[in-house]
This record gives sequence, C-alpha cells and structure tokens, in this order.
Amino acid sequence: MWAYLMDKITQLSGSHRYYRHFERKTPKNSFDPYKPFFRNIRQDRKNNQMGQDHSQPKVGKFPKLANATRPLGAHHSVAGGLINAVTLAKDYRSTALQIFTKNANQWLGKAISDTDATRFRLGVVEAELRFVVSHDSYLINLGSAKEDLFAKSVDAFVDELQRAELLDLFGVVTHPGAHLESTPEEALLRVVKGLNTAHKNTQGFKVKTLIETTAGQGTSLGWRAEQIGWILDRVDQPERVGVCLDTCHLFAAGYAMSPGEELESTIDLMAQGFGLKNIKLIHTNDSKKPLGSRVDRHAHIGQGCIGIESLRAFVMHPKLAHLPLILETPKEKNEAGEEMDDVNLRLIEGFQSHQL
Repeated sequence: MWAYLMDKITQLSGSHRYYRHFERKTPKNSFDPYKPFFRNIRQDRKNNQMGQDHSQPKVGKFPKLANATRPLGAHHSVAGGLINAVTLAKDYRSTALQIFTKNANQWLGKAISDTDATRFRLGVVEAELRFVVSHDSYLINLGSAKEDLFAKSVDAFVDELQRAELLDLFGVVTHPGAHLESTPEEALLRVVKGLNTAHKNTQGFKVKTLIETTAGQGTSLGWRAEQIGWILDRVDQPERVGVCLDTCHLFAAGYAMSPGEELESTIDLMAQGFGLKNIKLIHTNDSKKPLGSRVDRHAHIGQGCIGIESLRAFVMHPKLAHLPLILETPKEKNEAGEEMDDVNLRLIEGFQSHQL
C-alpha cells in the first residue's frame, strides 16, 4: 500500500522540481492551487513514520463533481482526527476543504503530532484536494482594546498560523475582530498591530492570513470593503495577507448581487476597497436575512434571500470565476434524506455548467 500511495503522490506532485517549474510560469499575484501541498512530500517519504494501517482509497459516497473546474468543497469536521475531514471531502468528491485545526471555542489546542500532520498531508494529496484552508478560533479579537484579550488573541492567532503551516494549508481564514467599546478606527489600528506581531513571530511561513468579509453584526469590523483595504495597506508584510469573501456576509452588509448594475456596483466597490487581486477564496452561502440586515445567518443555496440566480451571477462573474468555492451551510439532511452538503455542492456545480 505504501508503494501505491507514493506512486499516487508522484503522479500528482511530480516532485518539488515540478512545482518550481510551475511557479516560474505563474504570473505574480495569480491563484496557484498547488502551492500548499507539495512542500513536505520528500520529507514525508524520508520519515515514513506514520505507523498506520492504510487501505486502498475508497470510492466517494457521491458521484464525482465532473463539471467542477475550480476548487470546490465545504467546511468539514475534524472530530475524531484531522484525517477524518479529508475522508469526508473525498466522500463528496470535493477538490477544496476548510477545517478547524482545533476546537473553535478554545484559545489553544492540543499540539498536532508529526504523525497526524504527515497523515493529513498525504491524505490531502491522495484525495486530490487542490485547495485547503483552516478557520481560526471564534474567540480571537485582534481589535480588542483590553490588553489581556488582545495579547491572548495574538498568541492564539500565532498558534493558528503554526498549526496551518505544519499541515501545509494555503491559509488561515480570520474575522478582523470587533471594536466593542472603542472606535472602529482605533480597533483597526490594533488589528494591524496584531497581524504584524503574529507575522513577525512566524517569519518564513508560507501560509497566508485571509481576512474574511463580515456581516457587520454588532461592532464587527470588516463589513465595509474599505476597512479591509485599510488593513491591507498598512500591514508590514502585505504579501502574506489576502481576502476571503463570504456571500452571506457581503449580502447582509448591504452588497447587492442581482445580475446587472447592482452586481457590477458591488464588484467595483470591492475593487476600490481592497483590490480584486487580493481575493483568494469565496465562502459560498445563501443568507437567511435580507440585504443590509447586518445579521449573519447562513442558509442553503437557493433557500435564502440571495437566491440561486444572484449567487450564480456573483461567483461566476468573470473577475471572480477562477476563485475556490467553499460551503459553510448547515449540516443536515433534507426531507428526502439527502445530505445538504451534497445538494448544495451540486447546485454550485450547476453554476459552473450553467445547469440550474
């Protein structure tokens, strides 16, 4: 089995020499889906310390997403082990994945063992996942004016970056925080300070920080494109920072997506606010709440206030159509007993093949 897995890895990665050749031909700032996953393959081969019983890769539970021409997947649970999220992604025949690398409601998590990290990395390659990210803890608030909470947030974010780097993830998705009792301007300054400190403490890391657009609920930062752009313009290492769009959050924040003038206006506002070249990922969710509600409630694709036509128009806009798509919709079954992840993924696949 080990020989089979190594052959599979060789087919997919073609060794580090393949990646370096690929990178030279990739224009600066363009999306490179292969970058996160081939860095440690040689070391993994050399170590060969997994100590696990590996069976032949099983066929996914669901039919292959044949028309998915860009990375497409969902957020999956790591309950029972990091590798279980890869297994779930493989069951859905996905090419993208988002995970929590620890409990999202804890400041720090149990250290990831070398064995678990190696198994995860090899699992990602074997499952042919082209784009994998993590989402950080919900407790982190780099905009906090409370010194103790700010310090804990920076330490926790450093931990998130370290865990993601160990797993060879493309990036860590993070909310920019909330200003609470201070002003948004003061909080944005602290966010920049926190990111600079975290990046200074993780020099040489390749994993990116992906600032997620928010709905603007409460005192949340990042619901206006210009707030995220302000952060990007002031961080010390802008090459380490990108943007994660969330369709539910954008809509709730007041960015319309109806085909035509409204959508074009939203695209222009994002271009002016943080630059389209900085967008690395789209969280693809419908919204239970109406346009401009500033309430974050995700809905299944086509079952919310955005609707299928507007969602398709947004994610398939020529300026966004190359970006990976990841679902964050509720985990449940419909009345027919179908997993809604499968239903939602197929609807999005229909976006790409124009079959709605």
